[in-house]
Amino acid sequence: MINFFIFLVLSFFNMDDANSLKNTSWFLNNKSINEVRIYSDNFFSSTKYDRDNKKFISTYGGTYVLGEEKYYEVIEFDSSDSSLVGDTIYISSINLNINNDYGSMYLDGIVYEKFKNYNSTLSGSWLMSGIERGGEIRMRDVNRSRKTMKMLAGGRFQWIAYDIDKKGFYGTGGGIFTAENGKYIENIEFFSRDNSKVGISLEFNFEVKEGDWHHKGFSSKGDPKYEIWTQRKQ
Repeated sequence: MINFFIFLVLSFFNMDDANSLKNTSWFLNNKSINEVRIYSDNFFSSTKYDRDNKKFISTYGGTYVLGEEKYYEVIEFDSSDSSLVGDTIYISSINLNINNDYGSMYLDGIVYEKFKNYNSTLSGSWLMSGIERGGEIRMRDVNRSRKTMKMLAGGRFQWIAYDIDKKGFYGTGGGIFTAENGKYIENIEFFSRDNSKVGISLEFNFEVKEGDWHHKGFSSKGDPKYEIWTQRKQ
């Protein structure tokens, strides 16, 4: 059963801003702990980590709805408290102030600053739909509850492995990405499974074929990797 959190007053903006969060990323200007929020298509993530000490702290996310009189989030994964998966969280106040590349977001009294725009053909939310094993591409059902999702927006990326039905969280990593001239590069700022990988860069060849993102290169362990990602619709 979905639990509903009580909300108080919504501070909003005009409807021209109703899609202002789509494919943007935001950070909390805190010198000790990094906090990043990514909004890609209809999905979001919120992650805390200590980049300097290579320490992952927590992440949660799922879907969000932003309208003239409402903003709420439906949780699909939570690394700290799996009991929240499935809950709908109404945010008590939100206010956006966006001017081209820059802006601020007031979320329940916390001020986030917007990362500079980075437009890419890969911006959005993707589900792993195929992977090469033993020279053979094995496809996956992207509609199952067990997912590996990768979110890209505003020059930031994050992948998350989780299971909605089982409320399971299996790992995450993220940081900064570029995707230009067939080269996709990830600069890792946090990695829940292996903090020794923080600071490294991974480079892949990529192309979008029939709407699917194909990329090929080497994993953080140095193993050959060929993956296919399908853009998430729901």
